[in-house]
This record gives sequence, structure tokens and C-alpha cells, in this order.
Amino acid sequence: MKAVPFDQLSTAQLDAWHKLRAVNPQLDSPYFHPGFAAAVHAAGNPVQVYVGTGPTGEVESLFPVHRDGAVLRPVGWPGADFQGPILAPGTAFPVARLLGDGVRALEFDHLLELAEDFRPWVTGSRPSPLVDCAGGLDGYLARASKSGKDNMGQARRRANKAEREIGPVRFVADSLDEGDLAKVIELKRAQYAATGAKDYFAEPGREELLTALLRTRGTEFAGILSTLHAGDTLLAAHFGIRAGGVLHWWFPVYDPAHAGLAPGWMLLRELVMAAPQFGFTRIDLGRGDDEYKRRAKTGETPVCQGMVTRSTARRALRAARESLVTAAKDSPLGPQLRRVVRKLRTIKR
Repeated sequence: MKAVPFDQLSTAQLDAWHKLRAVNPQLDSPYFHPGFAAAVHAAGNPVQVYVGTGPTGEVESLFPVHRDGAVLRPVGWPGADFQGPILAPGTAFPVARLLGDGVRALEFDHLLELAEDFRPWVTGSRPSPLVDCAGGLDGYLARASKSGKDNMGQARRRANKAEREIGPVRFVADSLDEGDLAKVIELKRAQYAATGAKDYFAEPGREELLTALLRTRGTEFAGILSTLHAGDTLLAAHFGIRAGGVLHWWFPVYDPAHAGLAPGWMLLRELVMAAPQFGFTRIDLGRGDDEYKRRAKTGETPVCQGMVTRSTARRALRAARESLVTAAKDSPLGPQLRRVVRKLRTIKR
């Protein structure tokens, strides 16, 4: 396999990317669209693509990654909720061949089960919940759990309450308001600070990435900003990305001052209702143990964590980090432990 900077991919290689996605239903997430890699690369986080070819020179696989010293990580790290190579179903991907030329490890934490070659390197798997929104709200309610149905009903009643107490409720499914996007980022950063989670937006280029994605239009690939106001108050909002009929739930936020209204559920209900109009049939909620995801989901996709490396020391360090992350999630001392996890993650691997 040959590593090619993203902006040096040939037209034939980009065409192959689209064709391989089209024949593999597992790759329908917007994270696997070349538009995502292009936006990340343009925002200042260089992307290189490992291109695998067959005996006659045809492109059989592409794997977009970032290189950090001796370590490779999937494109969009650490904000990519689905990861893996672009290839046709059943295609081999000899991932160990990526090691060499100074590369000592490939780290992944949201890998789809796309190729058997990764299996020996997987250390764990977790569910990534999804919402089947085909048919809009009626279709969802026919498939939802009792808890999901109950919460959607409560969301409708709380929207009526918000209208009475705050002002007219207004939902915009696909907003281009960059001021509202800035508010989403502000609320998300405050949430990171309050929970002890690592601030995704502390790194340069990431706010610019979301702005560039918001300005990307079309149904094949685009950024999607959805907002829910009551009067002049932004109750909840979400910024995600879409590819065709799949919307990925990426950065949801709500105003903590109105947490009692559960505005996140109100926003999700509006999105499910609007799904047929915008061509969405699935909303991927992303990996996580959030209660609302467990209640809202109609299904889930397993995503894997692990590291491809010949170094036993690196694998041991990775296992220790994973154990600490799990402890942080399960412990009432979660915020303090998460700060320790962040420090551990800064150790050069």
C-alpha cells in the first residue's frame, strides 16, 4: 500500500472511493465520504490515504489517516465516530503492512467491523446507538421502545409548556446561521468544562472545520445545523454531518437553564418528524452511555477499540488507558478520573 497526501489523490482514486462506498452498505456514514476527509485536511489536520491496488492496478482499498510521529490514527481523530478502510465487502486489508517506514502503531477507537484483518488487534467493542427514522415520527414510534415512545410524548408536552412560558417554539432543521453555530460551540465547551471531558475545540482548526462543513451544501455530503428556539431563547441545537439518507448526531447541546424541559428530546423529536422532508432514514447517535441514547435507540452498531502494533509495551499502555477510561465512566468520581485520563493520553505513544 502506498501513502498519498489527500490533496494529491488522482481523479481515478477519488472515483474509486465513491464506487467502493456505493457497493458497501456499511460505508454509508458521512465519516466515510471523501468530503469529510477533504474538510479535515483543508482545516489544517493533514490527511494521508493508504491506497491498496490489485494485480492489474485497480484501486481495491483506501484508508485515510493522520500521522502523529510513529502513530497512525483514522481521519478526523478524535472526533470520528466511525472509522475504517474504504473497500468492497469481503475484501482483505492486510493492516499490519502499514507498520514500517517509521510507523510503529495504528490506533483506533470507533472501528467498524469491515475487514477480518483487524480482528487480532481489537481489544474491545461497544455499541453505537442509532435511530431508524424512516417514515418520520410515525415510523419511529412503530419501532421504538416503550421508553422511547414515552419520552417523545413528553417532548411534545414540554414543547407546549415552553411555548406558554417562554415564547413561540421555532425549529429549523437545516440552518445556515453561523452565529448559532458559534453558540453550539460555546455551549459544548462549557459542557466539556463542567464534566471534565477533554475540550475538542481547544485544538486549532476545529471550529474552522465545523464552519467549513456548515458551508458545504447538498444531499450527498453536508454539514447540518438544527436549532430549537422558544421566543429568542436557543433551547437546544445540534451540529452534525449527513451523507445521503444518514445523519450523524455529532455535537448536540442544550441551554442548562432550561434543562428541566429536556430540550434535547424536543430537538430529537423535531428532527425525526422532519426526516422524510430531508431524506433521512437513519440518525446515528454515536458511541456513548448517555441515558437518552439508550432510551431513544431503535438499534445499534458495534464499534471496536484497539491498536495495531508489534510493541507489547504499547499494547500494555493502551490496555491500561482503556481500563482507566472504563473506571472513570463507572465511578462517582468520574470528572476527576477523566482529568487523569486526559493526562495519560498526552503521553507519547
